[in-house]
Amino acid sequence: MAESAALARPYAEAVFLMAEEKGAIDKWSDALEFLKLVMSDELITKFADNPKVSNAMLEEAMLDISKGQLDEEGLNLIKLLIKNDRLQLVSEIQEQYEIKKALKSGELNVDITSAFPMSASDQKELVKSLSTAFGKQVKVSVEDDSSLIGGMIIRAGDKVIDGSVSGQIQQLAKQLK
Repeated sequence: MAESAALARPYAEAVFLMAEEKGAIDKWSDALEFLKLVMSDELITKFADNPKVSNAMLEEAMLDISKGQLDEEGLNLIKLLIKNDRLQLVSEIQEQYEIKKALKSGELNVDITSAFPMSASDQKELVKSLSTAFGKQVKVSVEDDSSLIGGMIIRAGDKVIDGSVSGQIQQLAKQLK
């Protein structure tokens, strides 16, 4: 995942800069969401991953699917991603774009995975602490995952804070090797 994030980052940054210059941040947000939805389709993914499908065939199919949904710049992004063999990064590009959009608006999306269900008051307290720590308004989504054994994992942008018991056990195992 770290490798795909690194590969997707320049595309997300370029799209965001262009969108910002043209005052089209929300339009590009919709366009990338559309592309993410298209690439999440199992048939399209199989087609795109098929070694017998040439880039020209893939480009033609993707442009046909996207006509009417994307403008010329959106279609050019598809062409560029296919040319550079990066079409599979659409989901990561979209996620990084949304992070940049949220940061621009002074908001930070934070994903919290907790070993146990969190009460509303615990969530409120955590949001307050995270807002102070990051210096931004924080919007959280919380999931429960009992495999963490205890504690939680906090993901904010490209930062990950692993305070889970299972994460600590993995760190200890690495140190013992």
